[in-house]
Amino acid sequence: MTKPKILFICTANAARSQMAEGLLRTRYGDRYEVYSAGTRQSKVSVRAVAVMQEIGIDISHHYSKTVDDVAGISFDLAITLCDNAHAICPVVRNAKKTIHQGFDDPHLVPGTDEEILNGYRRVRDEIAAWIDTTFGTPGTREFPVHP
Repeated sequence: MTKPKILFICTANAARSQMAEGLLRTRYGDRYEVYSAGTRQSKVSVRAVAVMQEIGIDISHHYSKTVDDVAGISFDLAITLCDNAHAICPVVRNAKKTIHQGFDDPHLVPGTDEEILNGYRRVRDEIAAWIDTTFGTPGTREFPVHP
């Protein structure tokens, strides 16, 4: 059986979508083929890499891609993770279904380095909890519908 293809999208493909890709691939990669992209290309956040490493997930080899870079792949589900990406890509043409599940931009957390890292950790943990709830049920083949 072919695994459903999932695409996570955020603005720069630097933090949220990269963390979501790493989390879903690590936790449920036996059930899903996972990708991430951005509405524009950037660099993967070193802070995102660091907080993922804290939980044993290595995304240091990831690189930022755009939705155009993955336009040749047919996805079962595309998920926008920020309001900006949702505004630009309310429907992803090469996805059977597009939903929005917004998370705060950890890059915008003010404060000291440790406070900023705590913001990344909070967003990572929120994404992880959502992924577990949404994709973690064994045998789940239907995807959530969000307004």
